[in-house]
Amino acid sequence: MRIELKKFGNNLSSRPAGKEAYLSARAYILPKDKNEKVEIDFTGVDVLTPSWADEFLTPIKKEFGDNLVLLPSNNVTIKSTLEFLEEIK
Repeated sequence: MRIELKKFGNNLSSRPAGKEAYLSARAYILPKDKNEKVEIDFTGVDVLTPSWADEFLTPIKKEFGDNLVLLPSNNVTIKSTLEFLEEIK
């Protein structure tokens, strides 16, 4: 399954917005089978902040583990945010 983050907007910032996006994804988008691969597509996202990403990606990583795949992006804010999250985990 591929989740296009642009469906949540092109400027993804703030913890409350990230939490809301996660809860929506969990209810309507994420597969029920935790063994299914989940790909996160950053295409169309202009800004991704660490706070939004932490609220959205961290619980998905906890649920799906190695089945979570973050697709590559050339966007500097996305790269920086993902690097930052890796450092604090």
